[in-house]
Amino acid sequence: MKSFASDNYAGAHPAVLEAVAAANAEHARAYGADPWTERAEARLREAFGEQARSFLVFNGTGANVLAIRAAIGRANAVICAQSAHIAVDEGGAPEHVAGVKLMTVPTADGKIGPADVEARCLRLGDEHAAQPGLVSISQSTELGTLYAPQEIAALADAAHARGLALHVDGSRLAHAAAALDLPLRALTTDAGVDVVSFGGTKVGALGVEAVVFLRPELAEGVRYLRKQSLQLASKHRYLAAQIDALLESERWRELAGHANAMAARLAAALEGVEGLTITQRVEANVVFAILPRAATERLQRDWPFYVWDEATGEVRWMCSWDTTPEEVDAFAADVRAALAAPAAA
Repeated sequence: MKSFASDNYAGAHPAVLEAVAAANAEHARAYGADPWTERAEARLREAFGEQARSFLVFNGTGANVLAIRAAIGRANAVICAQSAHIAVDEGGAPEHVAGVKLMTVPTADGKIGPADVEARCLRLGDEHAAQPGLVSISQSTELGTLYAPQEIAALADAAHARGLALHVDGSRLAHAAAALDLPLRALTTDAGVDVVSFGGTKVGALGVEAVVFLRPELAEGVRYLRKQSLQLASKHRYLAAQIDALLESERWRELAGHANAMAARLAAALEGVEGLTITQRVEANVVFAILPRAATERLQRDWPFYVWDEATGEVRWMCSWDTTPEEVDAFAADVRAALAAPAAA
């Protein structure tokens, strides 16, 4: 099955599988006291800066919850976009596990700005009101849009001026860096970010994310929080081997860049097609569009993808590291056919 539903549907890259197989050749110390973890942490320091301290976890929800728990301090609220993954698609885990209130900001493109931070920093010092301690943004956003480095730096300045930390949910940080042709640190470390959840699963890993603290003091005690958050792997080397494979020679850039290119190809193939409206800027590896419900239902018989907004008929078409040009062209042809069919009228 091939689909445009999610980059989570894609398999693991062969280099990742080879790295895991190589790590399986002998016994190794558990819980991260192994050479693979040492090498992966060194790669992450190369990517994010020598001050970076990293902790590998199983999944994105775990990465975000761990980052929030570590960075929130004595405060109890997180400012984020209304469409943010932590607000919409993590089953209440930040609230339930981290015990925080999410102060969401309505946004048309998934991005928030300094003014949104200021607007949520009300009643500071009032014990009856939730106190923000963290700003969390997604890069790329859930709507496929990108923050430029200067936008992130402005958010960091706004957050730090209020004593808040800045977290980047980087589930698709690789796609943003590839699209902007920048190193990972340009979108994080150099822009004033304090902690980042760096995603591996959506760019060819079996299942691994890294929580990277760019302010080392925030990492104090995180090894205990990771255990409490059920995210400490006993056979840690298998997680580390995946990160090592993705960071080696910036393999992530090739894989993410290919996914981005496939989304751009799909958008170009459907530009101007009657009955279809592309709703967001296509900046990363996803296309959002509105088309008639009958056309959507016809397409979903052969191509799995998600309806993003039932009320408007907006759909999401996600490209992956293994999406091929032939699949894009075939899908685009089927979209045009579905729109031209009488049932789509």
